Amino acid sequence: MNVYNEAHNLARAIRESEEFKQYDAIKKQVAGKPELQGMLSDFQAKQFEMQAKQMMGESPAEDLAAHIQELYHIMMKDPVSAQYLQCEIRFSMMMSDVYKILGEVMGLGHPGLANNE
Repeated sequence: MNVYNEAHNLARAIRESEEFKQYDAIKKQVAGKPELQGMLSDFQAKQFEMQAKQMMGESPAEDLAAHIQELYHIMMKDPVSAQYLQCEIRFSMMMSDVYKILGEVMGLGHPGLANNE
């Protein structure tokens, strides 16, 4: 078995997945709407900021969490941004599962799973 060929097969399977196709299609729609693209970028930047603080053991400011929640509610009222967020979540979950599987095989996940125990 050639690992590089299998990696290309995995990439092809990801590209052909419904999660990727839907996410790619909605990203193209959003790219045509600069105002919406800006809102989504701002939302993602705020989310990243909050996650970074949590990972460093800091408690994110309440106003940051409230602002993110407010942005989320605004974006969920727009059908395109709501669809974008839903597609992004589904695609991210699929990719997270793939990373988890790879990590487990390399012994980076739960003990015992890498050895098929």
